[in-house]
Amino acid sequence: MFIFSPPRLLNPVVRRLGGVVIALGLLAGGTLPALAKDVLLQVGVVQRFGDENKDQLTVSGVGGDLLTLETFDNQGKPLKLQAKQAAIAIQQKPTPSPELAEVLILSDHATFETAEDSALEWQAKGIAAEVTQPGRWQVWAKRDVYDSPLVRRWLLNDLKRQGYEFPYLESTVLTSKPQAVLILNGQTYPSPQLKITSPKGQIQVSVDKKSLTYGGWLKLQPNAYGNYTLVNHVPLETYLRGVVPHEIGPNAPPNAAKAQTIIARTYALRNRRRFAADNYELCATTHCQVYYGLSEISAKADTAINETTGQVLTYDNQLVDALYSSTTGGVTAKFSDVWNGDERPYLQAVIDSAAPIWDLSSKSLENEGAFRQFIALKDGFNETGRQYLRWRYPATLEQLNQDLKTYLSKHRHPLANFTTIYDMKVTRRSPSGRILMMEVLTDKGVVELLKNEARSAFSAPRSTLFYLEPTYDANKRLTNVMFVGGGFGHGVGMSQFGSYQLSKLGWSAEKILAFYYPGTQIRPLNEQILSNKPSR
Repeated sequence: MFIFSPPRLLNPVVRRLGGVVIALGLLAGGTLPALAKDVLLQVGVVQRFGDENKDQLTVSGVGGDLLTLETFDNQGKPLKLQAKQAAIAIQQKPTPSPELAEVLILSDHATFETAEDSALEWQAKGIAAEVTQPGRWQVWAKRDVYDSPLVRRWLLNDLKRQGYEFPYLESTVLTSKPQAVLILNGQTYPSPQLKITSPKGQIQVSVDKKSLTYGGWLKLQPNAYGNYTLVNHVPLETYLRGVVPHEIGPNAPPNAAKAQTIIARTYALRNRRRFAADNYELCATTHCQVYYGLSEISAKADTAINETTGQVLTYDNQLVDALYSSTTGGVTAKFSDVWNGDERPYLQAVIDSAAPIWDLSSKSLENEGAFRQFIALKDGFNETGRQYLRWRYPATLEQLNQDLKTYLSKHRHPLANFTTIYDMKVTRRSPSGRILMMEVLTDKGVVELLKNEARSAFSAPRSTLFYLEPTYDANKRLTNVMFVGGGFGHGVGMSQFGSYQLSKLGWSAEKILAFYYPGTQIRPLNEQILSNKPSR
């Protein structure tokens, strides 16, 4: 655990590197901000344990350590056990009588960002809402407010009267429930809450033939979906050791690794609300940041973490929304190009090149002709030579129909029962070239796909930075579509492969971040920054 030491300065100092300001020293008024200790994060490393009866995992001490397992005996009394290894499994426990498990789903989304915006819109209408992730991201009527079948049905009927088509009840009658049990030395202990610690602060978890070692300690706890989550309570700087080498690569150039470390630290701190409905903070997948604990750590990544300890990226003294992707396709996107919600001033459309190869102010990529000229370019970008800078992926009509049916069914879309697609066209782009609307003409009507939906609805595109090359038969019927585009992921914020090239050009981490997040400041984490809550 680290503790920041105040800088030994008598006067305020501001150091500017590129477009990023590194602020050190005194605050206005001549006082130092309270500096923060290492933050303890709560990361769900096994998220829906108990989805299936066969689910089982094993926890082990590292290097012969004895684990301490705090649970309950069969009478419900606290019980503390010790062992080098233990298993956790699932048993079905019959309910005394049938129970109704029910939630009112208000909306369904591919990403947390758009789900959160939807939740805020519901709350502005006076409806308490919460963001959940039973599979896709969903917005539920808040369970502790709408806590009875009568109240939920009253709300649903009222919404239907107002013209809302999507909200629906998801109801299941339970005659049994999954119960987590601790298996130790042939004995079984009911363990709906289980805390696992070790003297050295390292615990190995084996599940589905894969073993990872986590720093800190673990807790098995119930989640919002009737099963369990294994949560890793881990110090921020230790968490980064399991993120940085897997996000940026173990052999990334030093300054690219430093830039990644600063934004990974910032991302984690700003996004601690993502799993509030489940009583933890972050996940260990690409829905948050890839996290593998202390397995496959990297000396180069550890150096980047140590050399940037406690540094975060801020805007107006608030943690930035430190979004990033592997490949932008040659141009970064604004927040609103991909998701719904307030703009982030520091997330802008920027040509991803160290050289002036394209002027967005005079040749906006919202123009279809200009966009196709841009996609034809391959040289001069920070990502030149990377696999996903440019791509072409074909899809048959059969594939397109199946993709869209699956997508619309998940969304309970009124046109989900269509038979075939007649045509597809991009109808609106952002200045960064991202698709804002794509129309799909089916035999049942037109489906409008907005922003990231254009990518989520079909398996071929790798981003929303693409155009369509349809092929028709002699009767002018659609037979297949070629998706032609660039980039991998949302394209907002830093390009990880772009940072490789900028680092090789000699750019510092500060200058790299200045390029991808204009107007931001690198600051040492302090209590004031932690307490400043961004509006979104």
